[in-house]
Amino acid sequence: MENYREKFEKHIKSCNFTKLDKKLQDFLEEKAYLYKFSFQDIKQLVDMQTDLNMWEEKSLNEIWIDKGDKKKTLIYIKNIYEMLKQKPKSYKNFDVTSNKRDKFNFFEYEKDTLSLGSCPVASPKTRCCNLLTLDAVESCGFDCSYCSIQSFYNENKIGFDKNFASKLKNLKLDPDKTYHIGTGQSSDSLMWGNKHGILEALFEFAKKNPNVILELKTKSDNISYLLENEVPKNILCTWSINTPTIIKNEENLSASLEQRVQSARKLADKGVLVGFHFHPIVVYENYLEEYKQTVKILTEKFKPEEIVLVSLGTLTFIKPVIKKLRSRDFKSKILQMPMENASGKQSYPLDIKEEMFKGVYQAFSPWHNKVYFYMCMEDESLWKKVFGYEYAHNDEMEKDMINSYLKKVKKDDK
Repeated sequence: MENYREKFEKHIKSCNFTKLDKKLQDFLEEKAYLYKFSFQDIKQLVDMQTDLNMWEEKSLNEIWIDKGDKKKTLIYIKNIYEMLKQKPKSYKNFDVTSNKRDKFNFFEYEKDTLSLGSCPVASPKTRCCNLLTLDAVESCGFDCSYCSIQSFYNENKIGFDKNFASKLKNLKLDPDKTYHIGTGQSSDSLMWGNKHGILEALFEFAKKNPNVILELKTKSDNISYLLENEVPKNILCTWSINTPTIIKNEENLSASLEQRVQSARKLADKGVLVGFHFHPIVVYENYLEEYKQTVKILTEKFKPEEIVLVSLGTLTFIKPVIKKLRSRDFKSKILQMPMENASGKQSYPLDIKEEMFKGVYQAFSPWHNKVYFYMCMEDESLWKKVFGYEYAHNDEMEKDMINSYLKKVKKDDK
């Protein structure tokens, strides 16, 4: 017994055991001694209990039934847990009011150089548009439950490069090449407005480099700088769009759907090209009906000639993001989903993806052949099933996307 005690004390130091309620700690400790659980057994049970807490489902001590031996007991518990992940989750009576975020602090830093990077989720195993990224700000002020930014930065510290403007001026580009660059990968593109002169520098960069298509991607409604200043024609303003259910429960602190749509409408009225990213599409009870209603709002408020893109994507997790989510003390159902391997990451099975993407794309039928649609970082096998066509490789997709964008960017010059 003493020997296992030492093992148990060692095991619990390497997982979130001590973050559990004391009653649950005592319960799992009792079962660990009874069945001589290994570290992997304990970690799996702690992860399951952490998820059950986040999902506001019954705890392990409420669903536990001893089946006579360790293997049968663990299989029973895991089956119940998997059943909760497999069925569409419900947000009915789900309460996220207890979710709180520490106030974030701003700081300035100096980068040695400023360079264009590849999309952080790029993978040769999925269809990718070869987007280039420009880190104008490090970390984000929103608190979306699924966001990967929290794994790469300290989410309570927002960093601004004090020499961003001067280094952006000196960024060397090939004048004979067309670039598609986004600034929304390390932080939201618009929520900070022109703080530290960021938007002013980006506007000058776009004016100086007409061969650049600069995409500002956001979940905010902070568009005052864009309304008050001339927006270069090669700047695209795009909004991440989701249903009211997901915005309310999983996109904490971000603008509402109505606020995002109104902001896009105001910029479209000014002649700015706008776009929408349905990313991530999340499965829950009657999810497709709510996504179709969201699509209807967009197709009624915007003309296809005002829209430069619509992208479709869903939840895809790397292990550090899942680990980070489980280390937080908050309510979220985002991990309550069936998962399988997707090019080294975790995501929905392909049959579910086909259902969600087809459902949303078909709802956009008035915009088909008038707006560029694409799937973001999804298995290439889905393209033919969803859109009716496919690309042979990523470079072909990038070329087609850029040509589509350029046609709309240059339409007023004719």
